[in-house]
Amino acid sequence: MFKKLLMLVLGVVLALPARAELKVDIVAGAANPISIAVQKFEVAGDVRSKDAAMIREVVEADLKRTGLFRIVNHDAFPEYVKMHEMPNFKSWAAIKTQVLVQTKMTAESDNRYKLEFFVWDVDGREQIEAQSLVASRGSARRLAHIMADAIYERLTGEIGYFDTQIVFIAETGPVHNRTKRMAIMDQDGYGMRYLSDADSFVMSPHFSPNMRSIVFLSYYNDDPMVWSLDLDTGEQRRFGQFGGMNFAPRFSPDGSRVAISLVKKGITHIYEYNIETKELRQLTFGSSINTSPSYSPDGKKMAFNSDRSGRQQIHVLDLETGAVERLTYGAGRYATPAWSPDGQFIAFTKIADDTFYVGVMDPRGRNEKILAGGWFMEAPSWAPGSRRIVYYETEKAIDGIERISHIRSVDITGQNIYDIELPDGVNGLEPTWSPKLP
Repeated sequence: MFKKLLMLVLGVVLALPARAELKVDIVAGAANPISIAVQKFEVAGDVRSKDAAMIREVVEADLKRTGLFRIVNHDAFPEYVKMHEMPNFKSWAAIKTQVLVQTKMTAESDNRYKLEFFVWDVDGREQIEAQSLVASRGSARRLAHIMADAIYERLTGEIGYFDTQIVFIAETGPVHNRTKRMAIMDQDGYGMRYLSDADSFVMSPHFSPNMRSIVFLSYYNDDPMVWSLDLDTGEQRRFGQFGGMNFAPRFSPDGSRVAISLVKKGITHIYEYNIETKELRQLTFGSSINTSPSYSPDGKKMAFNSDRSGRQQIHVLDLETGAVERLTYGAGRYATPAWSPDGQFIAFTKIADDTFYVGVMDPRGRNEKILAGGWFMEAPSWAPGSRRIVYYETEKAIDGIERISHIRSVDITGQNIYDIELPDGVNGLEPTWSPKLP
């Protein structure tokens, strides 16, 4: 599935310590976006013009969609600067450009592209990044995402998330008879393809940490079971016959275990399945409902929701001691916790006053921040870097109009919410954001 890329770092020239370093204030969000100009690509050899134009367009779109960058209009460019030539910084500053990107694309003899790019700090009058990427022609779009990640990481100090994918449940058909299929796409919605057929009812897909497989729930022959899908071979494997309704599977950070919610004798508890030993270990006990497990990044704790306090709230289980701590005490019900990759936040769904919300809090349950609200929204999932969340929102049906579900993304400031475009007639549910692609 994944086409391997060879990345070569030509060099990085850091900003001089004597002056303020150019950096996006990512906490403040889009208050003061940095203006960035991406030049038309210099080309050498048999480069397809549409490929060069596409890469430039994707890089600009990736950066613009963050809300942290303003793309300078091409018609305003004061000059064209060839690679290895110095820009006229005064001319670029005159049109309020803060960052200039030069790029050269070369077609090599073995059906590969080499992409070189320089990033210039216009106000500082210095080069702050220089890289060279090599990939097959068929991976040209990934070159764009990797280039955008490099620029984003240099200017924000955060991990990029453009060279990633999203797996989700795609619904099609009339509202009372919809088909649910597992699908995958790039984080910008490009290249959606189905991973399951129309005859299999599937739910709750989730990537393995190494991006080699997806764990999901399938109602194969009307029997709900947890399966894994190998993304390279397409092979599917059942994890086990657990003797009850099971759902919400999630990989541990090291990929060796899968947490599941399992119903036995009418009570839902969280269990942990060891992939190698095939052993099943019960993690929660009592007569309450416990579900939606999410491991902490170090694998030592697990957030989950439970009604053990009388109302659905988020708790954290210490996997070493078995101790359980309640996190949420706010008005309403809390569900679907998701630990951020950096361990600094837990995302959640909140239901209060007939409204659904997606929010974040710290791992102690403090500093709650609501990011979005609507008629129905659920399933927050984090991008690498822990600065954006993807979730799905369903619109309320009005006058018999079919309900439509969107996959949306929001940053942790609550700003810059946008839809990830899906093909016509496709509703998106239960999205999970992947780690960086291998």
